[in-house]
Amino acid sequence: MTSLRARIAAAARPEQAPLLGPFLAVPAAMVVEIACASGPDFVCIDMEHGPISAQTGEAMVRAAALYEVPALVRVPGVDAVAIGQALDWGAEGVLVPRVNSAQDARQAVDAARYPPKGSRGAGPGRAAGYGRAIPAAIARARRDTVVAVQIETLPALDELEAILAVEGVDLFFIGPGDLQLGLEAAGRPEPIGSVIGQILQACREKGRPCGLFAMTRDALSPYDDQVALGIIGSDATVLIAGFDAMYGA
Repeated sequence: MTSLRARIAAAARPEQAPLLGPFLAVPAAMVVEIACASGPDFVCIDMEHGPISAQTGEAMVRAAALYEVPALVRVPGVDAVAIGQALDWGAEGVLVPRVNSAQDARQAVDAARYPPKGSRGAGPGRAAGYGRAIPAAIARARRDTVVAVQIETLPALDELEAILAVEGVDLFFIGPGDLQLGLEAAGRPEPIGSVIGQILQACREKGRPCGLFAMTRDALSPYDDQVALGIIGSDATVLIAGFDAMYGA
């Protein structure tokens, strides 16, 4: 099966459709199985905004594997322990929020990559067959691990060119909600659509794959030829829409 990392690189071409999947923040493997049965390209387990423990996070990654759906884990931040732990569970990669600088991006890469490209430690976790297959797991991780960083703050905008130059990042993911909050708090009048366009243009000029969050498929569709990956909504938004449709809220 083609790795998610290779599929992101392929989807970065303008003629290719973006990969699509949801955030999953409900701390339950059952929800992962329900989502994966619908056939998303990937799921992103959200440990930044979801009340997901380490034990539950690993179970959620395992549930996605039952359906052969790649699982990314959005870790709480630029945290080497959290990044390494998620990858040890067998996640295909990590999405690292609040990357404000090139140094933050380099730290995320360092935590996710084995030497010589990083400093991730080799341990007997699920990804390594609990110690039975450490050399094979290291080789697979070097080839397939996805490192995605979020561009979602005004400091990140100010350092965008330097962040995009960091080697070892596979995807630069735009978080429009926090970007808009930052613009409003700073009294900056730029429309969020214009800022998204600036980031997409910079990614295109540098040849770096870009991703974007949108609440709905329709909201993402104008960017289909500009992004390699889109995260559309979450388990909570799907539940809200379903219950509202059923009960008329």
